[in-house]
Amino acid sequence: MIPKKNKILVYSYLFKEGVLVAPKDYYKAKHDDIDVPNAQVTSLMKSLVSRNLATVTFNWQWYYWYLNDEGVEYMRKYLNLPEEYVPNTHKAKAGAVAARVGPERGDKPEGERAGGRGGGFGGEYRTERPAPGGGRGGGGF
Repeated sequence: MIPKKNKILVYSYLFKEGVLVAPKDYYKAKHDDIDVPNAQVTSLMKSLVSRNLATVTFNWQWYYWYLNDEGVEYMRKYLNLPEEYVPNTHKAKAGAVAARVGPERGDKPEGERAGGRGGGFGGEYRTERPAPGGGRGGGGF
């Protein structure tokens, strides 16, 4: 059994951040960020993953748990929070503008091909193979 106080501490931290990280060390006395034994943190998170309220990634002996949308709703109900509270990972960046990586297909200047390779190295880029013998006549090697 996990005390309700510890459960609320873990859930509050998880809801605030939207993500929780813990080492795979069940004997660790205390979690790095929360004043709760690490074994209790991992047990609570395993429970959330089994109920499809969170997802887990395990890499280099570390667990990474992420809240999904159903998990956010569950945490709001459990912690009695209003709808306007959202985890940090679910907040939209203020003033973020969609970065434009490159030109769209229709934005190319006249004369460039839409395929992405221009004729900048001495001529057109050809996609078909030359005829056997190099197309010079004479038949072969």
